[in-house]
Amino acid sequence: MSKKTVYIFSSGELRRRGNTLYFEGEGKRKYLPVEGVAKIQVFGEISLNKKILEFLSRKEIILSIFSHHGYYMGSFYPREHYNSGFMILRQAEHYLDGQKRLLLARAFVLGAMQNIGKVIAYYRNRGVEFPRERIEAMEALFSAVDSAASVEELMALEGNFREAYYKCFDQIITREDFKMGERSRRPPQNRLNALISFGNSLLYTEVLSEIYKTHLDPRIGFLHATNFRRFSLNLDVAEVFKPIIVDRLIFTLVNKEIIKERDFDRRSGGVFMKESAMKKFAEKFEEKMATTIKHRGLGRNVSYRRLIRLELYKLEKHLMQEEQYKPFVARW
Repeated sequence: MSKKTVYIFSSGELRRRGNTLYFEGEGKRKYLPVEGVAKIQVFGEISLNKKILEFLSRKEIILSIFSHHGYYMGSFYPREHYNSGFMILRQAEHYLDGQKRLLLARAFVLGAMQNIGKVIAYYRNRGVEFPRERIEAMEALFSAVDSAASVEELMALEGNFREAYYKCFDQIITREDFKMGERSRRPPQNRLNALISFGNSLLYTEVLSEIYKTHLDPRIGFLHATNFRRFSLNLDVAEVFKPIIVDRLIFTLVNKEIIKERDFDRRSGGVFMKESAMKKFAEKFEEKMATTIKHRGLGRNVSYRRLIRLELYKLEKHLMQEEQYKPFVARW
């Protein structure tokens, strides 16, 4: 049976009854057979107890918490069932060795840039015209990646490349009430920035959930620095998939008017998604993750969710020195 992500937007209490989870709040009770739950994303104010966390841990279900603004706050990450000392040592080795880390960091940046290029090419083929100076700037930044001598330099190149890319959003999005302007976070200053931040947060937790099912440790990344405060490997891998999952989804949601101006409000010095927008985004995000594409290497259809897992398996092979990691690049 295919497992799904459960989104909780209401306030209430998450409980366990037998082998079933149920959420009770606002006069309603929703039962969730645990065999069908992959992970739980919480946006509402909920209460839970130690017993429910023990149950989630046994069933290998990650529970992620988001603020009422839609910011990712953290995850209850159950005891690892697949982590291996050998793989942790290999990750640490590749992080501590400057050249080995640089090789992987460069691959993540190239994958992100190439998939951004695929998005731009997709819309150019459909008649969208982009300012020549932005395309040339992106091409120059892409050409500089191979000669980057440090992870910090790679991060700067990737940041400048993405900034030029974001300036192309106003050509892709046809609605005047959704303009990109400058990239802004915490708080986002317009609707489009709010959508980008929310979509990226969903992807980060999606990748984290897939890492949990591998031998990899999410705390040891290569492009994003490993530190005391957060997971970083999921941020690395998400860079490759943001353009083809999050960005393409945003263009669809906005251009098809699935999410509208009324789905946002202005507060706390920024523009934030209402619950209506978060629900619509989450629903379409789940549909996107379940969508299948033809995998060139396997010769069969795989979902975007499975595609992320395959990317992690490729990374494992690289760390074990079986096969050099090459990031997934879309064909369309």
